[in-house]
Amino acid sequence: MKKLTWLFAMLIASVGTANAETLTEVEATEAAQEKATIEVPAWVKNIKFSGYGMLQYQGEDTEGAHTNTFNLRLARFILDGKIGDFDWRAQIQGTNATGPGQPTVQLVDLYAEWRKYPEFKIRAGQFKRAFTFENPTNPITQGWYSYAMVVNNLSAFGDRTGEKSSGGRDVGIQFSGDLFPNANGRRLFHYQIGVYNGEGINAKDVDNRKDIIGGVWVMPIKGVRIGAFGWTGSRGGMLDKTTGQTISIEKNRYALSAEYDKDEYTFRAEYIHSQGWGAAKAGNNIREIDYSKGDKADGWYAFGIVPVVKGKLHAKARYQTYRSQKEWTTSKSMYEVGLNYYFTKNLQLNAEYGLVNERSAHKNHNFVDVELDFRF
Repeated sequence: MKKLTWLFAMLIASVGTANAETLTEVEATEAAQEKATIEVPAWVKNIKFSGYGMLQYQGEDTEGAHTNTFNLRLARFILDGKIGDFDWRAQIQGTNATGPGQPTVQLVDLYAEWRKYPEFKIRAGQFKRAFTFENPTNPITQGWYSYAMVVNNLSAFGDRTGEKSSGGRDVGIQFSGDLFPNANGRRLFHYQIGVYNGEGINAKDVDNRKDIIGGVWVMPIKGVRIGAFGWTGSRGGMLDKTTGQTISIEKNRYALSAEYDKDEYTFRAEYIHSQGWGAAKAGNNIREIDYSKGDKADGWYAFGIVPVVKGKLHAKARYQTYRSQKEWTTSKSMYEVGLNYYFTKNLQLNAEYGLVNERSAHKNHNFVDVELDFRF
């Protein structure tokens, strides 16, 4: 009996010891886990990585200069984030901006925006200029092989002043807001005004004169915008070959815009006028004045994109004209039709045909573009 009692006591003691050891191990593990846990800041959790790529085939039968080529139009890698009442974005782009086989990689967006109140927002850094409806449109949602010719030349893509391809961007600060909400909370009036270096992306001000660009639009009906924009500024360091000196050339521009965008129906038309001398060649960072081109230019476009099969297939048509000297003898016009097909919301195939009329050359030629675009 004493032996049984002694064995029972030993068993209880061993179980107690095992439980104590187990509890000690659990507590140690929990302590280690607590020690290993790192609190991730909220702003890090809010970072979003995204991007897209655009693959292109293009052909033209210009007399004496036929082209037929595959092209990597562009790739973009985007970081978006939020810190308190500030949103921020950093975007890098790789593109054949200077032509096939001459790719460029550059920082295109880097800005922060205070967005606490919808009536008054402040954005600082490098971003889209506050000019035209089409300029801030994302290339993958814009719907065409390229922005309209007048936007490219007079909204700082491959600008008339010779500024290098900047995608409509500049370095500066912008104030904007949406006012007058209706009974449904939809705001009826938008304003924006920005102060910029006037030299395009990744560039300091050359002549210490800033570009001032502003715009307003009203939204009387859901999906409708009617707006007007103004731009005054300069581009410094331009060579005047008649004197051998470098001077600043003026940029005085305005745009009139109208748009309907709702339920996959998009219609937009814009007219842009520019006063100020241009460079010998648009884009590519040219700094030589070409007085023979005159000091005025203008252009316009109008397009419609409509669903054939909702969410899958869209048909489109666009007419556009750009006059490099604001004279019909210098006009270039395009008549375009095409289709956009969406395999999914992140993969689309765009195709279009264009008839190009160049009055200065007194001839027409055909243009074809096919693109495969994807998001990630």
